[in-house]
Amino acid sequence: MEALLEPAASQPAATVEPPPAVYNFAAYLFHLNESRAGKTAYIDDTGSTTYGELEDRARRFASALRTLGVHPEERVLLVMVDTVELPVAFLGALYAGVVPVVANTLLTPADYVYMLTHSHARAVIASGALLPNVTQAMDTAEHDGCQLIVSQPPEGEPLTAPLLKDLIDAATPAIKAQTTGCDDIAFWLYSSGSTGKPKGTVHTHANLYWTAELYAKPVLGIVESDVVFSAAKLFFAYGLGNGLTFPLSVGATAVLMAERPTADAIFTRLVRHRPTIFYGVPTLYANMLVSPNLPARADVAMRVCTSAGEALPREVGERFTAHFGCEILDGIGSTEMLHIFLSNRAGAVEYGTTGRPVPGYEVELRDEAGHAVPDGEVGDLFIKGPSAALMYWSNREKSRATFLGEWIRSGDKYCRLANGCYVYAGRSDDMLKVSGQYVSPVEVEMVLVQHDAVLEAAVVGVDHGGLVKTRAFVVLKRDVAPSEILADELKAFVKERLAPHKYPRDILFVDDLPKTATGKIQRFKLREQS
Repeated sequence: MEALLEPAASQPAATVEPPPAVYNFAAYLFHLNESRAGKTAYIDDTGSTTYGELEDRARRFASALRTLGVHPEERVLLVMVDTVELPVAFLGALYAGVVPVVANTLLTPADYVYMLTHSHARAVIASGALLPNVTQAMDTAEHDGCQLIVSQPPEGEPLTAPLLKDLIDAATPAIKAQTTGCDDIAFWLYSSGSTGKPKGTVHTHANLYWTAELYAKPVLGIVESDVVFSAAKLFFAYGLGNGLTFPLSVGATAVLMAERPTADAIFTRLVRHRPTIFYGVPTLYANMLVSPNLPARADVAMRVCTSAGEALPREVGERFTAHFGCEILDGIGSTEMLHIFLSNRAGAVEYGTTGRPVPGYEVELRDEAGHAVPDGEVGDLFIKGPSAALMYWSNREKSRATFLGEWIRSGDKYCRLANGCYVYAGRSDDMLKVSGQYVSPVEVEMVLVQHDAVLEAAVVGVDHGGLVKTRAFVVLKRDVAPSEILADELKAFVKERLAPHKYPRDILFVDDLPKTATGKIQRFKLREQS
């Protein structure tokens, strides 16, 4: 572990001590948890894994990668459901200096063709259930000897690729981690694609450290005795912190779930494993609250919850807290910043807002000319902090538009209240100009979901004879029937609460809304339908 003891090259502005200049995040975690070898690190659908077993298998995988001829700085694409094998592969790759690229598991073969080609991956690890799409992509993509490795093979089907388990079992644990710097490339995450084609977002070894030190420990108050469970999957920046970086940074236990995060699937884990920290998204919280199977407060052990991906409606947060006696800390993060940089705090939650900046991060709201906007006015959100990504891989144009020196342009609109809390106003690309005045779709959506009949809503602009009008797509609660009378009632409901030009001219009732796998509404798809 001598590589971890070199002095840092410089001290960042944050009050937390920075990592050493020579730093491998996987080696750091293994060293941190040496005394916890027998403690449970992960519980997944097949059983539990101790910290000692996690380190052993990750170090074996590091050796296996070297045997396969995958070299430091080369990429390995991970198309894996949430089981302990994903953290093993991710940490093993970091330990070997190989760059894991964690991919969305809900994509099409065409999407994987793009990722394979774009990342020049030297190997792909795919869960058995995802093999059809991955193998089709590998048959289509132009790649130079990319190797397929199978995790959790489908039963009864012949395999022509090696099994991850077999490779790990046959390997000898790597003794020493690859020497890497805190600013060396550690891993990629592809952006969720809420506005189109995903971008390969490049992160360093130190970025993982900073999210744990600045958010998980001081804001969540995560400690070794916690059991954590994230509905957001590990391929999402939010989920990677929730289910890997944060618990392993304090020696806590994480629950993983391979299946889709339906309300019933969440309830099963909340009752069975009694996690103390739960990480969700607004849509899931809303669905949980209307489910007839909602557990009683006494059946769960949650002490704090978080929400990200979209703004959490005030009504959802208040109802959740009233039922469970547990606050939801709504916040905003991004793939580019790796995790949450604006957040509510326990004991000081302001539902309907995204809270205040996480210490160690700076935020600014700017107008179109780049000047600061006063409180109460909407501006473009810019962030500065040590967990910022380096760039978008092989995308100079987008990198230059987003990574502006120390600052990152988020693409989000916000306003700051006089009390210092920030209120989400939507994506910059989603802002509408109606009757010569700007309208935030999120503001209208937040009012619509306050109506007793509405579960979810999304608002977009449509062209009416050259003029922009607002159209709302509304998902109704169970047993509520759509009707013209209800549509008129919803329009009047918004008119009573917002300026007249903001009410939706059209209301379409739909069964569900198109979303990314991380829960963000894909408004561009709704615009295409209009």
